[in-house]
Amino acid sequence: MAWNEPGGNGKNHDPWSGGGDKNPGGGNRNSGGGGGNNNQGPPDLDEALQKLQDRLNGIFGGNKGGSGGGSGTSGGNPSPGGSFKLVGIVALLALVVWAGMGFYTVDQQERGVVLRLGKFHGVVNPGLQWNPPLIDEVNLVNVTRVRIHDHRALMLTEDENIVDVDISVQYIAENPEFFTLRVRSPEESLAQAAESALRQVVGGSDLNSILTEGRQIMAISVQERLQRHMDTYETGIRIAGVNVRNAQAPSQVQDAFDDVIKAREDEQRSINEAQAYANSVVPEARGIAQRMLEEASAYREEVVARANGETQRFLALLGEYRQAPEVMRERLYIDTMQAVMTNNPKVLMDLENGGNNVMFLPLDKLMDQQRGSGSATRSASSSADLNIRQLNDQMADQARNRQAGNLREGR
Repeated sequence: MAWNEPGGNGKNHDPWSGGGDKNPGGGNRNSGGGGGNNNQGPPDLDEALQKLQDRLNGIFGGNKGGSGGGSGTSGGNPSPGGSFKLVGIVALLALVVWAGMGFYTVDQQERGVVLRLGKFHGVVNPGLQWNPPLIDEVNLVNVTRVRIHDHRALMLTEDENIVDVDISVQYIAENPEFFTLRVRSPEESLAQAAESALRQVVGGSDLNSILTEGRQIMAISVQERLQRHMDTYETGIRIAGVNVRNAQAPSQVQDAFDDVIKAREDEQRSINEAQAYANSVVPEARGIAQRMLEEASAYREEVVARANGETQRFLALLGEYRQAPEVMRERLYIDTMQAVMTNNPKVLMDLENGGNNVMFLPLDKLMDQQRGSGSATRSASSSADLNIRQLNDQMADQARNRQAGNLREGR
């Protein structure tokens, strides 16, 4: 039979009490007799709550309610007013903790996107901020950090060649609201839009321009197209720059393309060298041509002037000839012979004693030397003429002596 059922033969008592007698004053439960049970039972729940309430009342200045023999209430029943006070204190502490959880700090480089019950509420600026926790959700977005997206792919050019292009896109989350709420994944949208813009630009360019001087133009075109895509998608991203890090032919044909590029560079170098040679030769040739034109013009003026002079001289001689024909004939003959003999390098000597011996003197070299020294001074030319005359006199004396010796032998 259970201990709490009737008819227990005097043994149906509380097993947690000592010997069947309660200690009404909240005294020691282990001091009973009867069955001699000395096991200590679990504490009473009401009594534990009463003790906690008494301690809180003591801390906050409330009225203590004892649980001993001199108290006004029974040991196991707390007062209703004390329970209400305990609930209020717990609620106040929970409110303080909840309010403290709402403080946060926004860095200078960040902006906070506030969602109140899942709906956009506003954007908070840097500084110490407070939002009600569990009601508002704040997403911090760095709006100054430059993010980088790298993309590399094989693409087809306008002239049906394959090129391997590697670019680097630098972007900034300029609008935190759009960056957080308008697009599910802004980085993925940027990657797809970058590939689309790059393929469109490469597809409209030839391979030569992409591999050589057209990289900067291609980067600018890709940046403009990519920014238009980002504005259309409302991602809140601003493209800071696009850099073409590498543009080359596929690795399978890279050696052949290197040879082609080297040949083009050699061609350009040869063109530059030829242009430099033309720049140095053409002005010189033009100078020579201009000098020849000037010389021809001077020669023409000289010939015309000489012809006019000869004409005037002829007319003057004609007048003199009409007045004295014999004198003019002799004079003209002498002038003509002088002009003819002046250009003859040989010297013809006539002996005074009427001999018929003609001797050619080696004076042609002396005459050539005299003509070749045209840049010498007048004193040097006069001394050369004097030497020629002295040599001529010496040769004439030797010729006379030889002729005289021949005449004596003939006698």
